[in-house]
Amino acid sequence: MISSIEFDYKKATQALNYLARQERSKKINKMKALKLIWAADRYHLRKYARPVTGDRYMAMQYGPVASSVKDIAEKSDFLSEEEKNYSGRYIKPMDRYTLLSVREPDLAVLSQTDLEAINFAKNCFGSMNQFDLSEATHQYPEWAKFASRFKTNAATREPMSFKDFFDDPSVVSDPFKMDPKLLRDSKEIFHEQAELASLWF
Repeated sequence: MISSIEFDYKKATQALNYLARQERSKKINKMKALKLIWAADRYHLRKYARPVTGDRYMAMQYGPVASSVKDIAEKSDFLSEEEKNYSGRYIKPMDRYTLLSVREPDLAVLSQTDLEAINFAKNCFGSMNQFDLSEATHQYPEWAKFASRFKTNAATREPMSFKDFFDDPSVVSDPFKMDPKLLRDSKEIFHEQAELASLWF
């Protein structure tokens, strides 16, 4: 599915920075941060018909991963100079596993609904460690559809589709559960935007 959604490196940077700043140490485990970003994107997409970061997602062994957000968290060579310079003013990797906030977040970059989604992620999942959070993501349809391929080592990563983020998991307690009409309306808007975007290709 073609999507009109585009990655926003400033929002991605500030979302990571904001999450790190919520910790007393101003540090956050990288894998945990990436899973919290997934939760924020999932929530915002289902409620407001767009994700916070606009990133492309890959299903990997430890759950969903926003590809370019991961690059920012790791200060990857895949980043453009503009992305690297901007993100470097706010966050930096301390080591392979830890991300440090070095400056107060620029919250003007994030909308009120973006912050709502990030706070939802933090409030619902922030008390979990990275491994428990990773396990929790495996319950959701957008990752679960690839579970057998990871179990048999048939794949190390698979591209995910935002349309699957609208599906509900078969779990009793789901913090993403929302009014069916609101979810249906968001899904219709998302699909309409995708159809319009396809006209340009």
